[in-house]
Amino acid sequence: MALFELTLVLLLTAVALTALSRRLEIPYPSLLALAGVAIAFVPGAPVIEIDPELALALFIAPVLLDAAFDTSLRDLKRYRLSLVLLALGAVVFTTVVVAFVGWKMAGLPIAAAVALGAIVAPPDAVAASAVLGQFKVPHRITAILQGESLLNDATALLIYRLAVSAALGSIMLSNAIPVILLATIGSLVAGYLFGRVSLLALTRIEDAASSTVVQFAGTFAVWIIADKLGLSAIITIVVYAMTIARRGPRHSSARRRVSTYSVWESAVFVLNVLAFVLMGLQARTIVGRLAGDGQGEAFLFAATVLVVVIVARLAWVASYVAIIRWIARFGGKEARRELPTFGGAVLVGWCGMRGLVTLVVAIALPANFPGRDPIVLAAFAVVLGTLVLQGMTLKPLLRWINFDKDRTVDNEVAKARVAIMQAALDVLNRKTSAAAAVVREQYEAQRVIAENPDDAQAATEYDRLRLYAINRQRDTLEELRSNGTIGDEAYHRLEEEIDWAELAASPAGRFQPLTTD
Repeated sequence: MALFELTLVLLLTAVALTALSRRLEIPYPSLLALAGVAIAFVPGAPVIEIDPELALALFIAPVLLDAAFDTSLRDLKRYRLSLVLLALGAVVFTTVVVAFVGWKMAGLPIAAAVALGAIVAPPDAVAASAVLGQFKVPHRITAILQGESLLNDATALLIYRLAVSAALGSIMLSNAIPVILLATIGSLVAGYLFGRVSLLALTRIEDAASSTVVQFAGTFAVWIIADKLGLSAIITIVVYAMTIARRGPRHSSARRRVSTYSVWESAVFVLNVLAFVLMGLQARTIVGRLAGDGQGEAFLFAATVLVVVIVARLAWVASYVAIIRWIARFGGKEARRELPTFGGAVLVGWCGMRGLVTLVVAIALPANFPGRDPIVLAAFAVVLGTLVLQGMTLKPLLRWINFDKDRTVDNEVAKARVAIMQAALDVLNRKTSAAAAVVREQYEAQRVIAENPDDAQAATEYDRLRLYAINRQRDTLEELRSNGTIGDEAYHRLEEEIDWAELAASPAGRFQPLTTD
């Protein structure tokens, strides 16, 4: 009961802080992590230990699946060079630089220093999602950061496992390449096969509740099975999610999708906020493990690693952008059309907040691992430091860079909307009934608006009138129940119909209903 009460208090606190973060225009992970640290040092505060395997499966698997589900395969192909340079190049570069610092400054063995580098190298998918969700960022940068966040953990964890095994003497570095290749290929194949099996199961489930439960259970099962098989659970989950995302919508109803998306959104939010608070709560335990005489050196080392991690990412991103722009000078107009800018490079370099994976993997180090305590402290310093320093300065940075308004997605939506409206009209034109004429007239009106996306007044008026009528329907329905004309069962059935109509009349939540007073 005590654990339940504590979880409830933490969750309510996290929700309140998340609302505050929106008002302050800072990413909520930054505020939640700070709150966790503050709570950790309150006298009598409970000590909550994180089980690394449970934390990765519980917090990382659903978040990765949710992010991968929304990731565009087209964008992954379009920005593949940037993604490879970040998810692979930046991780390896940061690992090497941090490993050198750990070896020279803290006297860590080479393998242990490499493990530290791999631990702190990958930016966090959860933190990236929070940033992209709260701030308006150009589409190119959004796609690159989102794609990077799906892949960099896999690179870092492969290096981490090899380094830990080498440090403990259980693997020879000469065997590393075959192990990495086998794990990567196996993860890709397993993710695709798991996705196909999941689709077969989901197509046979009609109700939304059962479908949602199967999706959650499937996500955790895929993670656990991949981990047991020695594969990369992260790569497996990403491929699994993208397989379902590309093939699933045609095999599920609109009702089921709307219900499932709502549940996933809420569940992922709850897991995110709890994860960042729990990270902060580890502060007292981590600091308490350090010996009194060596605390000063340990804190100095942790601060140095934090600075090195931030500078290494900025230097890497700025360097590869400069090289790409230099090479493009010798190409044609097509090569220069979507060149990365230095403003974008600064933002991508600064969006390097670390999160749960970094801390959990550090805590998972064996008790007899060389230099374990300073490594864990350095990992915590990097997580907290990047979340606070980088997270809380993102808004001023965006104001300073001052990107032009990006209408890439808006233009694609407008173009696609015209196409689907015309497709509907082509079908309706074959029908001659009176009902078809009425529906055709509605689609004609919507197509006219779709063909003129800049005519905001016409679009707003059309949808506001629909919402005006729907609001009046809702008022009348309330009156019918209040005066006893209908019972609750009839009321809820009609309420659901009106809810669906209101959702259809409120694209992307842009329009507010008129009151009928």
